[in-house]
Amino acid sequence: MPRKLILDVDPGIDDAVAICMSLFDPNLEVVAVTSVGGNVPPQQAARNVQVILSQMDPPRWPRIGAATAPEHGLPTEGRRIFGPDGLGGVPFEAAVRRDLHPSEKVICDEVRAAPEAVTILALGPLTNIARAFLRDPQLPSVLGQLVIVGGTVSGPGNITPAAEFNIYCDPQAARAVFRAPCTKTLIPLDVTNRVELTLDILHRLPDENSRVGRFLRKILPATFRAYRQELGLESIRIHDVVGLVALTHPELFSFVEMAGDVETMGELTLGATVFDRRRVPAWRHNIAVATEVDKQGVIEEILRSLHAAAAASEL
Repeated sequence: MPRKLILDVDPGIDDAVAICMSLFDPNLEVVAVTSVGGNVPPQQAARNVQVILSQMDPPRWPRIGAATAPEHGLPTEGRRIFGPDGLGGVPFEAAVRRDLHPSEKVICDEVRAAPEAVTILALGPLTNIARAFLRDPQLPSVLGQLVIVGGTVSGPGNITPAAEFNIYCDPQAARAVFRAPCTKTLIPLDVTNRVELTLDILHRLPDENSRVGRFLRKILPATFRAYRQELGLESIRIHDVVGLVALTHPELFSFVEMAGDVETMGELTLGATVFDRRRVPAWRHNIAVATEVDKQGVIEEILRSLHAAAAASEL
């Protein structure tokens, strides 16, 4: 039986690729795609979800959740990497609905509809997850699994020296989610940074005879240009896609149980993920953290999954 999945996204080109892979994976049933502000503002995030779904036109459309701004606002955005609209500035047409339910309501509805059977893959800031847990305090106990892409264990952050982007955007929400009593897995920057895609990947993408191939060939070149111009790199990292593979193929990763929390007040460390790794820790283990990855295995699985999705979305 396919795993029921909620994708919580702030799309973002790497979110878009993960959505493409998920929608056509026979082992997944994407019951909802909920948007959250992060890479783009909340209104743009909701629009981007609808654009991606319109481009894919899957056999069964998931529910869509509308993003709203976090209480403290968004301190930063990812537009310098993903373009002004998050999708590389490609002019996609889409009929955009304005009457969407808030993302946190959609999350609560879908988890309650299938207790202990729903997995949430959080690919953006944790605003929606924290709000869902606040809206329904018993929700963590009936959630099957929560997989979070974000944070850093030993390496530097990617938005400040201490903090990773997703956690830094809403550290208060991240702390609430880290402390929630549910089964959690973290895919941190330490691991996702190791999976680098080089330019030759563009030649290995599905061709334009499928909706997936046509879409990817429009958005991914912009990511390579941005990484080169903004970061001086010839390869790209698609963190959210690595997080999806960690969910679908955990055998390609190693995990360690850790005790983690999030800094919400530090002048230099706001948004840092902190782990008690002392010889005699005082904190309880509360999250499984990916620590190692089979880099080539993940890349091959990404390509396999994209070609399978393309075959299912032929024009």
